[in-house]
Amino acid sequence: MVKEELGELILASQDTLYRVSKTILKNDADCADAISETIVKAFSKIHTLKQDHYAKTWLIRILMNECYTILRQEKRIVSLEEYSKETTAEERTDYSELYEAISRLPEKVRTCVTLYYMEDFSVREIAGIMNITESAVKNRLARARVKLKEELAALEVTVWD
Repeated sequence: MVKEELGELILASQDTLYRVSKTILKNDADCADAISETIVKAFSKIHTLKQDHYAKTWLIRILMNECYTILRQEKRIVSLEEYSKETTAEERTDYSELYEAISRLPEKVRTCVTLYYMEDFSVREIAGIMNITESAVKNRLARARVKLKEELAALEVTVWD
């Protein structure tokens, strides 16, 4: 792959890069930092890409590593309660109940859900990106579906009662 093709891939993947980084990092500034570092590393390490058709998977793996690096550097753990207190009512109304339920999933499960349902990656591709087995991806997706179904069903009951 040449640098021009990588540039085109990055431009075409802007939304994907943002959504994946947002599943790991909550702060938009941190997401922007992770994406910037990903782009720099991708261009400097383009020679390590062995097959061009895995370029997007390779790019997302770099992004996830950058996100985890930012988390390690900042060593910040924010509970859901603290996060809820930090967000204003206006910010919370911007997201649907489904997005809120997804954001409450554990990070590893949330990342699988984002890659599978929002970014249309296959189970095999997700396994490669996350460095886990395909059965682990399937298990995480199954657990996420059960948890989301429970949360959304509970939400509907409280809304209608």
